[in-house]
This record gives sequence, structure tokens and C-alpha cells, in this order.
Amino acid sequence: MRAAVATPPLSSITPPQIKGWCPGALRPMLSGDGLVVRVRPHAGQLTSAQAAGIAALSLRYGNGWLDLTSRANLQLRGVAPENHAALLQGLEKLDLLDGSADSESRRNILVSPFWQADDGTQHIATALARALAAADAPALPGKFGFAVDCGAQAVLRDSPADIRIERGPFGYTVRADGYATGASVSANEAVPAAMALADWFLAQRGELTRVAALAPLHALPERFRTVTDCVPSASRPQPGPVSAGWLVGAEFGQLHADTLAALSTLGPLRMTPWQLLLVVDLQQAPAIPGLVTQANDARLRVVACTGAPGCLQAAAATRPLARALAPHVPAGRLLHVSGCSKGCAHPRATLTLVATPAGFNLIRHGTAASAPDLLALPPETIASFLPPIFHAPPI
Repeated sequence: MRAAVATPPLSSITPPQIKGWCPGALRPMLSGDGLVVRVRPHAGQLTSAQAAGIAALSLRYGNGWLDLTSRANLQLRGVAPENHAALLQGLEKLDLLDGSADSESRRNILVSPFWQADDGTQHIATALARALAAADAPALPGKFGFAVDCGAQAVLRDSPADIRIERGPFGYTVRADGYATGASVSANEAVPAAMALADWFLAQRGELTRVAALAPLHALPERFRTVTDCVPSASRPQPGPVSAGWLVGAEFGQLHADTLAALSTLGPLRMTPWQLLLVVDLQQAPAIPGLVTQANDARLRVVACTGAPGCLQAAAATRPLARALAPHVPAGRLLHVSGCSKGCAHPRATLTLVATPAGFNLIRHGTAASAPDLLALPPETIASFLPPIFHAPPI
């Protein structure tokens, strides 16, 4: 069933530009509100001084808003091009700058925020960053990434990574995403094995950019076919208390610099790929306005990209609509409001709304690029469509 609303044919809608790379600090990306400058914290953590410093730099050189990304990084928004050099100097003083744009782009490393001092996570993550910065590091595609997930439970399985280093039956396991087996290694062998697997991918990939796409085409080298997956996977963490501290979120993964500055006074911060920050050793919810601190917050049931005017490719504003619709989303369901068909904010949701010049297309149980079920809905009418759609069985 499609809504009887006049709309341009899908073929007439200009597809969004897919850049194939993520912004960095040394190689920012231009958006509708200025440069987007991505900061990649080392080993997935920020000291209190670093967090406070980023907040100050955001206020001085950007528009004061920061994004929490699905790759566990922070993005400063609204940076004027003429302020970029001064911002880099500030990041360098905070020890948050890589030696070159190439080494920065290779350092796509997700680190479990629940690491403990004796589980090898920090040793492996630091050694991996060093290997990726070396002169002979493999020239990997722009979004190729690694996950260091060495706890008793794997928490990063649903997060983007191509090579995963996890706890194994005899130490650690290095495996390629999309494959069921890996290599058993010691802590000191983990990074060399990961680099060997990256080299193998480059030799096999052709035009492919992600390891999982190789799985139907190529068997792994024999060394990586010796251990089957044996670590249980944990469910997606939610805001609230955890053993290492307190997880807090921000509406749509965006927080103001003043909020980050306030959080920095409570302890070190660990980054996550769930648009949450872990405040280390915090024992109670922080009394800071604007934060999401409880798992039953309705704002966790909606995700939305930057939208217009902040994103040059978005056809409409997204977050005001997502905010208005959040109370209409049942527990256990997810609504994704996307400014274009790229779907940057979430890969797949219960319900996806995609902005077009004529209104919002509605997609059930698909991606932002899937064929719409309803076309060109005016924003003010969408709430009336939600109850029957959310309660209908999957297609």
C-alpha cells in the first residue's frame, strides 16, 4: 500500500553522494554548518583534561556542538576553515593528533569500553595503533576498521569492524568479520596476526572494501581456520550503571560543549559505538541537563542524522520530527529519521523515514535505501501512521 500523495518518481530524486571515507582532524569534511572535524581518542578513552580541552576548543573554534559517532569518536561541528589550523594546534597540545592524515585514516580502532586492567585490551589497542601508523602499514580502504573486544563477553559484534581481536579459549582470537573461525594467539601475537589478515584482505579484495564481502568468495588462510567463535555476545548496552562506572547518552548522539565540560569534572571518559559515554567509576546518574541516563528514556527509541541545514545532502530537517515522534514509538522498537537515502545514523530499523523534496518516505524493516512502503508523507501526518505500522508483523 502506498499513500496517494503526489511525488516525483524515485528516479528523479538526486542520489546522495557517497564519499567512501570518514572525516578526521587532519582531513575534515565540509558540511552545511562548516567543517566536521573528527577526533579519534587513543585506545578509546579521554582523560578529564582532554575532554575539557575538546570542549573549550569546540566553543572557541566551532559552533559548540559535538557528535558521538558509531565508530566511538567525537566530531566537532561548525568549524570555520580559517580556524582549522588553530584547532589542530589545540588538539596537538592535548595529544589527540596523528602524525599524518594517512595514519589517522588507518587508525579506525574500536575498543570495548568495559576493559579491565588485566584483560590485555589497552596493551593490544596501543600496539595496534602503533602498527597502523608505521611506514609499512597496509594501505587499507577508508572505512576499514578493527575491534579490540577482549572481555568475557563480546560487546562490539554489532559495531562496524573488519578484523576483530577477542577473548579466545587459549588467550585471544583474531578473526575476520563475516567468518566463523579465527586464529588463536597470545597478547603479543594478536597485532601481527591482525596485520597479516589485513594484508591477506588487500591481496584478495579486488574492488571490495569490507572483509565480510569476501566470505562467499574466498576461504581464509589456514591459520585463521583453527578456532571457532566461542565468546558469548552481550546485548546492546543502555544508559545506566555498569561495573566500570555510569553510561550516559545524549539526544541523537549530539551534546553541547558545556555538557562535555561538566562531564569531564566527574572522571575519565571512555568512548563507545552506541552514542554513549562511560564515565569511569561514577556511581550515580550525573545531574547534568540534557543527558540520557536511564534505559527507559523514550529518546533511545529514535535515531536521526544531522539533517538539514547541517548536512548538505539532507532534503529536510530530521531531529525536530524525530523528537516529536519519540513518544509514539513503543518499547523495543526503533524509528530512524534520515535526511537522505544514505542512512548514516543507523543501518536498519523497525521503521525508517527518509526525507525527500516532496515529504518523508516510510520504510518498514529496511534500510534508508530500501523501496518505500509509503511515499511523500507530510511531517505533520506521520504520527497517525505509526501505531498500526509498529504493531503489524514484519513483512
